[in-house]
Amino acid sequence: MCLFSQSLPATVPVLRSYIWASKLLLKLEAVLEEGTIAFKNWVKTGTEVYRQFWIFDVQNPEEVAINSSVIKVKQRGPYTYRVRYLAKENITQDPETHTVSFLQPNGAIFEPSLSVGTENDTFTVLNLAVAAVPHLYSNTFIQGVLNTLIKKSKSSMFQKRTLKELLWGYPDPFLNLVPYPIPTTVGVFYPYNNTSDGVYKVFNGKDDISKVAIIDTYKGKKNLSYWLSYCDMINGTDAASFPPFIEKTRVLQFFSSDICRSIYAVFGAEINLKGIPVYRFILPSTAFASPRENPDNHCFCTEKVVSKNCTVFGVLDISKCKEGKPVYISLPHFLHGSPELSELIEGLSPNEEEHSTYLDVEPITGFTLRFAKRLQVNLLVKPAKKIEALKNLKQNYIVPILWLNETGTIGDEKAEMFRNQVTGKINLLGLVEIILLSVGVGMFIVFMISYCACRSKRVN
Repeated sequence: MCLFSQSLPATVPVLRSYIWASKLLLKLEAVLEEGTIAFKNWVKTGTEVYRQFWIFDVQNPEEVAINSSVIKVKQRGPYTYRVRYLAKENITQDPETHTVSFLQPNGAIFEPSLSVGTENDTFTVLNLAVAAVPHLYSNTFIQGVLNTLIKKSKSSMFQKRTLKELLWGYPDPFLNLVPYPIPTTVGVFYPYNNTSDGVYKVFNGKDDISKVAIIDTYKGKKNLSYWLSYCDMINGTDAASFPPFIEKTRVLQFFSSDICRSIYAVFGAEINLKGIPVYRFILPSTAFASPRENPDNHCFCTEKVVSKNCTVFGVLDISKCKEGKPVYISLPHFLHGSPELSELIEGLSPNEEEHSTYLDVEPITGFTLRFAKRLQVNLLVKPAKKIEALKNLKQNYIVPILWLNETGTIGDEKAEMFRNQVTGKINLLGLVEIILLSVGVGMFIVFMISYCACRSKRVN
């Protein structure tokens, strides 16, 4: 009599239960709820985040203003600030919708040891207030009145400003003369310190882990009111983390208030980061491509004069997001941009290694363990006959003001903790799966031998 079926060990169900329990544990730790690993790192990042700035110092301001010459710029930097060091505020869980809302406080601390100079270093840059006048006031009479104030304040197309003034704000002499109440402080990132980004409302993943960290609303809305059609949608997460179990084929969508839109990244490479295997996702050139190359971008095309019927690519008009100010966003040095963008700018040299954006994401948990967010702030300047400082210009300029590199990398201590609490369990899970497979194969072989032996005995 063959008793093989009664001698099977109970290993298989035990191992299967272990695998199921391990995967469940990983899912539970990814939920944005008090006590989880994800929540602890989400409230306040343990990674030091820095924002480096390179300023485009204009070398020939008078030639440009008088003769409408090519603008010669010299990149100066980096000037480094520590950012995102403040914990999220007003964190509120909503059990009914399985969401959590919060504010992200803004703050920047200058880091002299990581900078080439001080906050008092001066640069020749575009006059932000003067350049904006033709865009904010198209009426020629009003332009004439404002021109009188520009001349009285001795303002011109270009100005000298310190790093601190340019970034965080300064009282503009021209705007101070305007006889009706308007904001008179100007700066590329003014206001920033002591402000907050949000309110964000994101899914906590408690009911559906595939939605964890995905933004439900921003400032109470599901759309931005800046763009047409689906371009106006708020998609994905804030890029700090993504739903777990990421595959290389996935397109990672995320929203950035800095560029006033949702954007995406695609798989680029596998990388080992401090002993942790991660997937590098990169911002592709198609993200800022013209609608002719990427039809999905047609609703980001806004300005016919600059875009030449949507054929110019590599630059995004976010003026509607900036109260009408002619702000244009691009990758640094117009990387992946149309050649005509840099025809009037001398001194640019784009390259992928220094100027591309990427996210290094741990694929099992979905946590972003390293990132480099790079973008360039530009202003559109156009001729204006009633503004003496701009009347000699013969063409439109997309003038680069600065570019920034915001970076963060998981620290050594956090990396060790991650390896022990997460990667180690994942490796053990993989080992268990291999053992399970080996046991299964071994048991199948034993079963076949036993089966053949039984058949042989019966035949005999």
